[in-house]
Amino acid sequence: MNEALGEPLVAGLPFTGPWLLAPMEGVTDPTFRDVVLALHRPADLGGAFTEFVRVVDRPKLEREFRKHLGERRWAMPVGVQLMGRHLDALAASACTAVQAGAPLVDLNFGCPAKGALAGCAGSALLKEPRAVEEVVRVCVDAVRGAVPVTAKIRAGFDHARGVEDLARAVEAGGAAMLTIHCRTKQELYQPEVDWTRIERAVNATSLPVCGNGSALVHGDLERMRRATGCRFVMVGRGALGDPWVFSGKQVTPARAARFLLAYVDAIIATGRLGEHAAASRSKQLFRYWTAGELVKSEDERRSWLRMQDPVEFIERLRTVATAANPSERSLHERPAAVRT
Repeated sequence: MNEALGEPLVAGLPFTGPWLLAPMEGVTDPTFRDVVLALHRPADLGGAFTEFVRVVDRPKLEREFRKHLGERRWAMPVGVQLMGRHLDALAASACTAVQAGAPLVDLNFGCPAKGALAGCAGSALLKEPRAVEEVVRVCVDAVRGAVPVTAKIRAGFDHARGVEDLARAVEAGGAAMLTIHCRTKQELYQPEVDWTRIERAVNATSLPVCGNGSALVHGDLERMRRATGCRFVMVGRGALGDPWVFSGKQVTPARAARFLLAYVDAIIATGRLGEHAAASRSKQLFRYWTAGELVKSEDERRSWLRMQDPVEFIERLRTVATAANPSERSLHERPAAVRT
């Protein structure tokens, strides 16, 4: 967002900045999103997405979308992501998501999970560009311009030779933006990436493109934009390791520990999980954690992950958190302005 003029980065899209938090199943629920969004100004983190909402053969109910969107509203938009193949159910679900308050609807053509493939959804559709186009079109037609419809693909199913065809299919369906994860389905989350696949998608379509794939530190975000020509960059695992990746802020170990404690507290506050489960979810972030030099070695990472007692885990975090300089600011930045 151009804060002086109040103009969007790209006409027709509600994002407030070029860096976006990726949808991640089992991670980007309202609890995790809120503690991450609270760290950032709208110019630093431009938007986020729900976990994918699986649509099988009947439309989803409005209460399901409200649950995924959560209670809080931010200056940054949080889009609803849908995944499915049943056209009528997807179209109706897209309309219901809008009624529930979604500022945009994203379509998932990238999930490599076996369940998605068995239902001919997610990355299974990458084998059929015409099917991708059809899914996009029915959802675009259904919402009738009320919100933008975007699509997220991988570079291909078992090869990336058809990435241009997939990009053009998304555009032909009427999407407002294409996000491309530069790995194929077969490559899953392997360390090696080929950003030229993002560049090929940029060159194949007039749509604004969002790049995704191993943008792990703040410097990678602008580097990906320069290398590929994409307008936006979506961060997934990089945000699990460093929630400040979008702003590039360097934090202390104490502040990093307070973030993880805030995440535990937020999970418990929902009333759905107890201390043990909440601590376990926070602890899982240590598989990726890099922020604040809280994990200085792989041995130290393993020592955190081996902790079985949630009380011991939380107390260890508190010990680090209270070692702060008294003048250090609190965990959260000023919360971003609520959308009106």
